[in-house]
Amino acid sequence: MVYYNEFDPYAAQWLRNLIDAGHIAQGEVDTRSIKDVRASDLTGYVQCHFFAGLGGWSRALRLAGWPDDRPVWTGSCPCQPFSAAGAQKGTADDRHLWPVWFNLIRECRPGVVFGEQVEAAINHGWLDLVQSDLESEGYACGAAGIPAAGVGAPHIRQRLWFVADDTNSRRSRIGWRGEARAAERSEVGRVADHLDTRLQGRLPGGAHEAQQNQHGHARRGGAIDVFANASNARPPRAGCGTQRESAEQQLGNGVGEKSTANNFWSDCDWLPCRDGKARPVEPGTFPLVNGATARVGRLRAYGNAIVPQVAQVFIEAYLET
Repeated sequence: MVYYNEFDPYAAQWLRNLIDAGHIAQGEVDTRSIKDVRASDLTGYVQCHFFAGLGGWSRALRLAGWPDDRPVWTGSCPCQPFSAAGAQKGTADDRHLWPVWFNLIRECRPGVVFGEQVEAAINHGWLDLVQSDLESEGYACGAAGIPAAGVGAPHIRQRLWFVADDTNSRRSRIGWRGEARAAERSEVGRVADHLDTRLQGRLPGGAHEAQQNQHGHARRGGAIDVFANASNARPPRAGCGTQRESAEQQLGNGVGEKSTANNFWSDCDWLPCRDGKARPVEPGTFPLVNGATARVGRLRAYGNAIVPQVAQVFIEAYLET
């Protein structure tokens, strides 16, 4: 069973609808503030998704091949204390809820934790605080800044992604597809660097070799290559430059035409705005007007959501290493 914690009633009902439709893992939605959640409330749940929003982390895990019954915690702490659009009070903001979530992590000791935040939080010391707290509890941490445009989306949406792996429990943990991993990981607790080829690009149970055969090549460099190597031979995805050129073509050929980019966002519509720029939106979306049903709730939910395809890439990188 999967646990979702989402304080906003509109987003919480959206989560239930997505669960019923089978788009995300079956589970229960808790609408209490995370401040009211106790460690004992989480007993029996295999996965726990905090600040769940529209269930993007559950969707991303599935896209990355992470089974619904494999333990993991995820969370996207509120961005308002750090966002450029907010008051930028940082850790002095009442909505700075990392300490609350960390207390639950410390008490429940999940094996793997994935998280996301606006990249501007780095300027407020948020990432330093997160990594320091997690490392004090024996977690090995990694982080990367990845924009939505990096996976072909027609917008930037730069975000900070992090993962924490509990090195204290790795020796006894049961890994992917139920196979014991302790014997495979003779160098327990280490974090692979760009010079250590022994830990890079390895998937459990011979999956690495199978992946080589499937794509006709070996992916080099594990997570480092996924995020940094421009020559990495992944299936082609449009990047920032491609999307920028595509946007310019949209403006040149007439706003409202369909994008020619061959990706998940190919059918986006472009809306002209008063500042002279055009912005991509979901097909069939219209500007905010009086009387539009639930438009404010929808926009708030979209604004707080993650892009699952970006999280998918980050999760895949973790699995490769």
